[in-house]
Amino acid sequence: MHKVYILYSPGYKKIYIGYTGNLDARLLSHNELGKKGWTIKFRPWILVYTEDFDTKAQALLKEKELKSGKGREWIWIELLSKL
Repeated sequence: MHKVYILYSPGYKKIYIGYTGNLDARLLSHNELGKKGWTIKFRPWILVYTEDFDTKAQALLKEKELKSGKGREWIWIELLSKL
C-alpha cells in the first residue's frame, strides 16, 4: 500500500507533505529516530491526513498536487482550520 500523508507541527505552524510505503516507520523517523533533515527542527509532528493508493505513481501524483499552491491552500483552509 502506498500512502500520502500530511504532518503538522503545532509549535511551529509548519506542514510537511510526504509519501511512504510504511507510515509507522516514517512517523517514527520524523518524530524520534531521524538525525538529519528538515523535519527534525520542528518536532513534534502530528499526523493530520492520509490517503491510500494502489500504485506508487498515483501516490506521487497526489503528493505533487498537495505540494502545489492550490494543494497547500486546501491544507491550510480546509484541513488545519478545523484543528
